[in-house]
Amino acid sequence: NTLFIIIIHITFVAYKKLLRMIITGKYPNLRLRRNRNSDWSRRLVRENTLSVNDLILPIFLIEGKNKKQSIKSMPEVYRYSIDRLSEVVDKAVSNKIPMVALFPYTSSKLKNINGTESLNEDNLVCRAIQYIKKKYKNSIGIMCDVALDPYTSHGHDGLLHKGKILNDETVEILVKQSLLQAQMGCDVISPSDMMDGRIGEIRKNLDKNKFKNVQILSYAVKFASSFYGPFRNAVGSNSLLKGDKKTYQMDYSNNLESLREVALDIKEGADMVMVKPGMPYLDIIRTVKDNFKIPVLAYQVSGEYSLICNGIINGIIDKTTIIEILTGFKRAGANAVVTYFANKIAKDLK
Repeated sequence: NTLFIIIIHITFVAYKKLLRMIITGKYPNLRLRRNRNSDWSRRLVRENTLSVNDLILPIFLIEGKNKKQSIKSMPEVYRYSIDRLSEVVDKAVSNKIPMVALFPYTSSKLKNINGTESLNEDNLVCRAIQYIKKKYKNSIGIMCDVALDPYTSHGHDGLLHKGKILNDETVEILVKQSLLQAQMGCDVISPSDMMDGRIGEIRKNLDKNKFKNVQILSYAVKFASSFYGPFRNAVGSNSLLKGDKKTYQMDYSNNLESLREVALDIKEGADMVMVKPGMPYLDIIRTVKDNFKIPVLAYQVSGEYSLICNGIINGIIDKTTIIEILTGFKRAGANAVVTYFANKIAKDLK
């Protein structure tokens, strides 16, 4: 009864104070809506903005000539043969997108248990790098994935032996793959494999071979996620994958582990770090940015892209949702976002 009387008394006092403020014309002293009243005012006080400078465009490659091949699981995303790369890169350059990321669809004939095609200096990625560098010089950056999953017959990011992924032996191949990509003209080496120690070995090897200015963007925080399905279809590894990747990609239940991963990769020489997937892990982006003050990138992965596209196609959401979500990445602390929407929204951002 005493507690009830106290609550009634506090409520009555608060009501009297509110009534007095209304009568004297002093309610409210501060109106937060004033700053939202006009478009110019909203723009003036905006805390986070999204521009084309924040976007990285992924591009899928395919062998052959005059090919622009649709990907069933990813609406309006295509695989391009090298002679048709200009169709998508021209647009990216015109839109002033800073960088493209290259991913190969490797023929099953070229895949084997050791992923040796990754070290072929005439493979799809190497030829695409050379084509882009020759045609566009340094008007756009090139980021290349370092991992074995597009090249292995078992679909894993590393060497597989008796059902287990071999860490150190895989790193030896990744070091060679990174050097090859740098020699071809790649600007940003992006190891996405999640092997322990690979950043340090790649950095040492690049420096030793006079590629000190080649950047390393480490997929430091890559979760074992169900959102990768459409991408795996796009690079042709989904149907080949034996088992799962949970012994090397992170448990999505964890967050503190991400800090340990990032700390190790920074110590080993990473210039930037990636959080992947993006949208379900905004808390991780913020945690990493607050703790390390390093450039943090997010990957709006294929599953996120497909869900949003299907929502737009079915009229559940509209195109403005894309910018809202990407701005959410910026608000969380991302410096840039790898997104399949990059060319689609660039004009809207301008």
